Amino acid sequence: MAASSHKTIYAALAANLLIAVTKFIAGAISNSAAMIAEGVHSLVDTVNELLLLLGLHRSKKKPDASHPFGYGKELYFWSFIVSIMIFGLGGGISIYQGIAHIIKPEEMGDPTVNYIVLGLSIIFEGTSLIIAIKQFNQVRGTTPFWEAVVKSKDPSSFLVLFEDAAAVAGLFIVMIFVYLSHAFNKPYLDGVASLLVGLILVVVSAILARESRSLLMGEGVSSTTRDKICHLVEGNEQVIKVQHILSTYQSPTEVLMMLIVAFKEDMDTGELNVAIDRIRDQVKAEFEFVRFIMIQPESVEHHMLWNDDSH
Repeated sequence: MAASSHKTIYAALAANLLIAVTKFIAGAISNSAAMIAEGVHSLVDTVNELLLLLGLHRSKKKPDASHPFGYGKELYFWSFIVSIMIFGLGGGISIYQGIAHIIKPEEMGDPTVNYIVLGLSIIFEGTSLIIAIKQFNQVRGTTPFWEAVVKSKDPSSFLVLFEDAAAVAGLFIVMIFVYLSHAFNKPYLDGVASLLVGLILVVVSAILARESRSLLMGEGVSSTTRDKICHLVEGNEQVIKVQHILSTYQSPTEVLMMLIVAFKEDMDTGELNVAIDRIRDQVKAEFEFVRFIMIQPESVEHHMLWNDDSH
């Protein structure tokens, strides 16, 4: 997973570095707001990839006294920052440029350089997008696309995918509107293209912010995984019932979990400790991503009383 994420991010970083400067140069030569907006988009994407790499690096730091469960959530934090940057810098500036050029359109220069840069950009961004799609398909397997995005605990696996998809869509929009603005002598269409690119980025940033926020706020394991853990634990003859399963992802591969379990009442302290150790080993052996697990014994009567009081 980590290796795939790094490969996808490096591919996107290389693509954006290759085209960001050329977009700005082409936009300045042709006086195109849409090309300037695309340049801003590529520049923001370049910074985003660097921030994702920073998040991946910092998430691997070992636990210490101030962070006993590690630094895994650094990835979720930086992914959320990336989604905000897409909205504020990418989407915001593109929308501003578009509205400004719609209100006060400027005559555009020779579009030839724009077509060259856009064509090369589509090749570079398209290559990065293909790599991102292949990597994400390997991760999701047979799971439907949107379901895989929602269930994914590694935002870097789908964040670059959404970035690249928005970039390719934006490039085609800009190419079409640059052609139309020259073919029909309607300079304001260049501003419309910039506005549309900005709106695409705003929608993408909202999707990414939603997913990153959910993970940052402490998303737990799926209901399917909870059911499997219940079945595994209740397979022990000393266990009456699993009362609660509390969990949160610390990183894409690390889960902090607490099990509240009702054991048979005739067990002494030694037998209880042996049973708890055995259950802990069983869960960690079956679910490797459960890095930290705490097991709290609780009587069935106490659980029923707690439920009655909560109502």
